[in-house]
Amino acid sequence: MKNPTPIRNIYCVGRNYRLHAAELGNAVPERPMIFTKPTHAAVPWEREAALPGSQGSVHYEAELVLLFAKPYEPGVSLDDVVSHFTVGLDFTLRDVQDGIKAKGYPWLPAKGFKNSAGLGAWLPFPGTAELAEKDFSLRIGGTEVQRGNVRDMVFGLDELSAFVAAHYGLGPGDALFTGTPAGVGRVSDGDELTLLWAEESVGSAVVRLKTDE
Repeated sequence: MKNPTPIRNIYCVGRNYRLHAAELGNAVPERPMIFTKPTHAAVPWEREAALPGSQGSVHYEAELVLLFAKPYEPGVSLDDVVSHFTVGLDFTLRDVQDGIKAKGYPWLPAKGFKNSAGLGAWLPFPGTAELAEKDFSLRIGGTEVQRGNVRDMVFGLDELSAFVAAHYGLGPGDALFTGTPAGVGRVSDGDELTLLWAEESVGSAVVRLKTDE
């Protein structure tokens, strides 16, 4: 289904799967590493999606995404405040990110560009327990490249939500990207990326790398 409510904030967490941190040579954080994307980064993952093609490699990162319908308060159950979920894509300009990390600069140029937050079709939130019973995955041209499950997260859904709410606020219209498993890699112009929840597609689009930005 289309967006149940306009997206207000997009929160993302880095290095929330141990194998993903390892594949990039990064240490596992001791507390959630949160960054944000502008709402202009959000794009429905269907048909075609334009991404920057002249700033080095563009990497895909498939993630489970929660959509909040009510304010998150201490002690509240996610089942009461999350209305929908989907599988999304946190795109990264990896060469740009490597450069700005070395200088200690913010991640926005590498993470916040237009269409950098692909979103599959929203599904009714079944509850945190049921989410752990099924996997999400990403296929490129029919070949699976990523598979993840919330059971393997460094920081679970409740811990992530509580952290974001305490430090930044979390309420209706806020989307929370919960981290990517191992298997991230570079996309090429013309690649078809398909997002799946429990082996069923929730979105598929062809990447078009623009060279005139």
